[in-house]
Amino acid sequence: MMANDKIERNPASFRDRAGFVFTKENQIFRAINNSFAPEFEYFQNNLYPELVTAALIVQHSRRPELDFDAHTVVQPARIPFVSYPYEWCFEQLRDAALITLEIQALAVKSKMSLRDASAYNIQFIDSRPIFIDTLSFQRWSEGQPWVAYGQFCRHFLAPLLLMSKRDIRMNQLLKGYLDGVPLDLTAKLLPLVNLMAPRVLVHIGLHAWSEKRFSQTKLGSSKSLLTEHKTFSLNAMLGLIDSLRSLILGLSWKDTSSVWGDYYNQTSYSEKATQSKAAIVEKLLQAIAPRSTWDLGANDGFFGRIVQKYSKLTVCFDSDYASVSKNYRNAKEQGHKILSLVMNLANPSSGIGWAHEERASLLQRGPVDLCLALALIHHIVISCGIPLKAIAKYLSQLCSNLIIEFVPKTDQMVGILLQNREDIFDDYTREGFQSAFFEYFVLVEVNEITDSGRVVFWMKNRKSFNAS
Repeated sequence: MMANDKIERNPASFRDRAGFVFTKENQIFRAINNSFAPEFEYFQNNLYPELVTAALIVQHSRRPELDFDAHTVVQPARIPFVSYPYEWCFEQLRDAALITLEIQALAVKSKMSLRDASAYNIQFIDSRPIFIDTLSFQRWSEGQPWVAYGQFCRHFLAPLLLMSKRDIRMNQLLKGYLDGVPLDLTAKLLPLVNLMAPRVLVHIGLHAWSEKRFSQTKLGSSKSLLTEHKTFSLNAMLGLIDSLRSLILGLSWKDTSSVWGDYYNQTSYSEKATQSKAAIVEKLLQAIAPRSTWDLGANDGFFGRIVQKYSKLTVCFDSDYASVSKNYRNAKEQGHKILSLVMNLANPSSGIGWAHEERASLLQRGPVDLCLALALIHHIVISCGIPLKAIAKYLSQLCSNLIIEFVPKTDQMVGILLQNREDIFDDYTREGFQSAFFEYFVLVEVNEITDSGRVVFWMKNRKSFNAS
């Protein structure tokens, strides 16, 4: 690579001494440092083909024409949308954990092992988890422990147990603990009856105790009793993996508090109104022909399933875990090209980590061709107190096209939101809505939803509209 060629290092990969990810001309590459060359070549010739065949890892191609000061440069297949563990529902985190264990089992049989079991090494292509870090593998021989065992427990087992046994929202702890939920904290938060279950006691309780013991006796040590074990045979390693897998497969959650998981069967929409709204959205999708679409406030993915027929990338966001889980399970079972994520649009994911750059904000992962905001704005205004103009400004940063639904105060759902609060939302009218949004968007089309009093607008971002 010529010295004057501009490359941009990915801020999420700076910790790895084996190599780094960079962008050049809007393409993603990974440089493998000379110091890691033997491990990478062994992986490339032994384990990598098996993982590709099993569709467990992103494929990459060598780019020898890039004259870079490194052992080699590879170009991995691009992930359409990068998501993070604190944006996943329970089932997604569980599937990510299981694929990590599957990869570790295959690795040890090929005399390799994961040296890095971070949840951030997993991404989702639609509803399919896939491993993305080709530099996470090192050679392994019998007698060596799994050095990433503690990290696996922090990134996967701890939050899954807390989501299953304490509260489904506990994966939000991962925002505060980027290297996973500490095991001692997990032990304190778990109900005692769950902590004392044999497998949980071993992988969380005793594991946390051993980490504390080694931190006290060996200053600066991050080892545990398990990582000090000197005779860790292949069978013992496979037994550890099987124990973790069985524990994780046995975890589940049941939400009885959600009112949104079955939204389209329980709202004030009549059958006529639902059909009318679906027909309007489909007509607008045909006219826009988006390459990338975000469905904001997607509920169980009813409209996302319409969108994915017209959009190459469809990401559905909702703050309700039951809705996201239902959407994810449905996409897996039916093969829909949808990525379903947990996101509170009143408090979207921000840039976090070192220098606020390791994990990108939602805003940094846009903009997209189209955003859908159906049956959403009244919740953000009335429940969260965010002004219409602020919503319009934010959405204008996310998309070129906007399909948005206005729900008037006469609607039953708005009445429910106003039941226990003073109506201070004087500007929440159709005129106020249009005034706020037309400052940032140009109106293209308005459609009345039959039998509802609700209205669907198609707008174009003023910046992209003027540019065209």
